Amino acid sequence: MASAKPKKKNPRLASGRKRVRQNTKINAANTSLRSKYRTAVKNVEKAVLTGDKTKATELFAKMQAVVDTIADKGIFHKNKAARDKSRLSSKVKALALAA
Repeated sequence: MASAKPKKKNPRLASGRKRVRQNTKINAANTSLRSKYRTAVKNVEKAVLTGDKTKATELFAKMQAVVDTIADKGIFHKNKAARDKSRLSSKVKALALAA
């Protein structure tokens, strides 16, 4: 029989209990923002795949704002944000040139 995950103990000190409360709140906020980032990137990629030039450029502008704010907050590294923007920008530009 496989053993279950060990149960986490509650911290005794008030500062430790507060830290647990803060961590859960911050974790939820970061998870939400990470999801927002990934959704914005996916939406641009879908628009590029469908070949919709106007929608892709519009979504790309929105995606840039989302990516920049999330990189500034430190949820993703700035270099990852720059890399994603660069790759999507080249895809959108190629779409504009192809049509």
